Amino acid sequence: MKLGTRTIGEGICVIDVSGEIDVYTSPRLKQQINGCFNNRQYRIVVNLTEAEYLDASALGILISGLKGCREQNGTLLLICPKPRVLKIFEITGLNKIFEIFLTTEEALEKIGATEQASPAPA
Repeated sequence: MKLGTRTIGEGICVIDVSGEIDVYTSPRLKQQINGCFNNRQYRIVVNLTEAEYLDASALGILISGLKGCREQNGTLLLICPKPRVLKIFEITGLNKIFEIFLTTEEALEKIGATEQASPAPA
């Protein structure tokens, strides 16, 4: 598994994932998500465009990341255009929990819309 993290705009953390995310590699994904949290970035996009497979441990880490984001009034969005990987979310019912997009542009547009809809600080 390969991971890359980048910041887009005002604090949007994008984590690019390629390869297989399983019990052996998923701790690295958790470290990346925690790194976003450590930087006070609670709007996260996990790009699974190049991911080949996710197991239960990977799903658990994504759920934990989503929960952590929501606790800070943020969100965690997924980009998942591969039918084989998307099917994992459908079979587990997690497609009803996560907002899943087919392209980076769609996900960033959604996060941008969320950002604009946030109330201004008093």
